[in-house]
Amino acid sequence: MVYTKVVNDDVIDIIDSVGKENMQEKLKDKTVLITGASGMIGSYFVYTLLKLNELFNTNIKVLAMVRDKSKLESFVLEDPNVDVIVGDVTAPILLDYSNIDYVVHAASPASPKIMREYPVETNFANTIGTANTLKLALEKHAEGYLFVSSREIYGEPILGQEIFEENGELGQVDPLVPRNGYAEGKKAAENMCVSFKEEYNLNTKIVRLAHTYGPGMSIYDGRVQADFLKNVLFDEDIVLKSDGSSIRTYTYIADAIVAMFLVLLNSNDLVYNIADENSKTSIKELAETLVSIYPEKGLKLIFDIPSESDKGAASFKMGILSTEKIRNELNWNPKYSIEEGFKRTLIHLHEQLEKEHQKILRK
Repeated sequence: MVYTKVVNDDVIDIIDSVGKENMQEKLKDKTVLITGASGMIGSYFVYTLLKLNELFNTNIKVLAMVRDKSKLESFVLEDPNVDVIVGDVTAPILLDYSNIDYVVHAASPASPKIMREYPVETNFANTIGTANTLKLALEKHAEGYLFVSSREIYGEPILGQEIFEENGELGQVDPLVPRNGYAEGKKAAENMCVSFKEEYNLNTKIVRLAHTYGPGMSIYDGRVQADFLKNVLFDEDIVLKSDGSSIRTYTYIADAIVAMFLVLLNSNDLVYNIADENSKTSIKELAETLVSIYPEKGLKLIFDIPSESDKGAASFKMGILSTEKIRNELNWNPKYSIEEGFKRTLIHLHEQLEKEHQKILRK
């Protein structure tokens, strides 16, 4: 198996944090379908399951569903325990397997650019895609189903509200804003999950992720953290298009995957927030942190605020997720600070660049 060192270390740490014995006991000889398997979240699920096979001979069958198989790493394509399923979750999913034990539905656009330019497709991935994967899980008598939802379902906090809890008061989402097809699609999908649980007794789980980053994310997807990483990677000054006052939390992908496995395998309840309140920061402070990671580059933070706001951004700016529930019930504790997580991501990106450079030289 071939990883960058960062990803390899992450995957081993995920297994240790979730528990070797726990994962072996619950996943040995199981078949796991992962939609969006080439994306950041989906790929980390694939890598973790393959590492379990490598280390502990768990014989997990991985069904990696993607729209474009070329986006999968070569070692995934070549692994005998992986079946690649090329298809779109918005079309009926017809799979000739006698059983599928777990379904992880992680297929959804995460790029604000895509959400803005393709609001219908974004909505369909979460609504029709969730309906199709839930039907499949029910048909195959799956032991567990995990839907990857988002902080965006909470919307903009009401006046005076700072924290969102799983069963607390929701904020506002305007359904007449096309960009909000992402949030509204996630909300509809969550309702489907709880309805399948209630009506058919399907063991559904929902995780609501705040801003998550790390190896596997695209540095061209339009999110501020992606833009900042691209700037630092290519020795460019960071240019802020706003005053940078919006407050967010940032969770490193390995910490988020640990949380998701704990929810899928160990939880008793339906829905859990996943965020790292210790990483609460403004966009301006995040930019300053990224600049400071490599002081030898001499990068600067520059403000260039346009007259009109970016219509691709989410229509809400505040609201922090409470993770008291997952911390208390599942003993989840994120490991990586913002500085550590973004530095790991940059190390991974540098290694990826070097690999691409070596490929060009060998041609």
